Amino acid sequence: MQFKGSIKSKLPNANTSIFAVMTALANEHNAINLAQGFPDFEVSPNLIELVNKYMKQGMNQYAPMPGLLSLREKIAQKTFDLYSAQYDPNTEITIVPGATHGIYAVMSAMINEGDEVIVIEPCYDSYVPSIALNGGRAIFVELKLPEFKIDWNEVKKLVNFKTKMILINTPHNPTGSILNAQDMQKLEKIVRGTDVIICSDEVYEHMLFDKVEHQSVARFPALAERSFIISSFGKTYSTTGWKMGYILAPANLTVELRKIHQFIAFSTNTPIQYAMVEFIDNKDIYNELSGFYQEKRDYFRKLLKGSNFKLMPCQGSYFQLLNYSKITQEKDTDFAIRLTKENKIASIPVSVFYHKQTDNQLLRFCFAKQNETLEKAAEKLVKI
Repeated sequence: MQFKGSIKSKLPNANTSIFAVMTALANEHNAINLAQGFPDFEVSPNLIELVNKYMKQGMNQYAPMPGLLSLREKIAQKTFDLYSAQYDPNTEITIVPGATHGIYAVMSAMINEGDEVIVIEPCYDSYVPSIALNGGRAIFVELKLPEFKIDWNEVKKLVNFKTKMILINTPHNPTGSILNAQDMQKLEKIVRGTDVIICSDEVYEHMLFDKVEHQSVARFPALAERSFIISSFGKTYSTTGWKMGYILAPANLTVELRKIHQFIAFSTNTPIQYAMVEFIDNKDIYNELSGFYQEKRDYFRKLLKGSNFKLMPCQGSYFQLLNYSKITQEKDTDFAIRLTKENKIASIPVSVFYHKQTDNQLLRFCFAKQNETLEKAAEKLVKI
């Protein structure tokens, strides 16, 4: 069956997400999947029990559109404890079904036809389509290798009367780089006296290494007053399939966000919200997450010593970039496919995170895996 009329695609150049493609390829060839960013270890049994408890208690109908107030109150307290920032749970915190939804809702609320959004590349693959679908235009700045740092002078030169937003991500996917306090101060200086809004994707906020503190936009009042901050329960609690997140923003920005959110999803999973109200009280879980993932990072890097891959810096997130230039001069997309088919290990080619498919001969590997999985993967990689 096929529709006979004409169709004008809103995203004519979009294909199936690289994550779906590489995961399907990994499944087809029985390869170890270090491509898609999800843990392969179990979710906390206590959290599952809490969700089940509230399902049995009948908390299975619509939650309030902005999310349970009790959960928003807990998030407000957590944010204050971590970043000394005060957000009103009634008017400045919104529970959303995942960070990708949150980013799209922010773009829909803020971006109008012809608006420009400065995007730092490489970038998560939902950013640019979310901008384009709302009539905006992405303006790109590339991170500088090998440390993947932002040249703020480049950003400053791109800001003009059409600039509606600057989109940042720290810790960064796919590179594992982070923004420090000096970066935030430079950003603050650039947007001072303008109407530019900040959208800060901070879903890996609890995964920074070597005793470095996360520099949330929330720590900087002059930025916070013009910012949407995207956070993720899925990343923090290893429940990526539950699609749960939240957005912090000043009241006047939140009003516009909720206008859009209510017509995309209306509300977010009810029993999980009730469970999170209780579970979020265990501060050790998120406070110890950096140490947990640093052990994973260090172990994976140790296993790869002596290989022909060059380890790139990794300061946060649960992704490690490997440079393969000593092995082959193939395009990263071709090498990633061959690696999956022949060596039975799946990764993500980093060029797909650039609008011009910039190829620096880098592959992204997810180390949010059991040690046994990492050992099996490393055994294959060191033989290449």
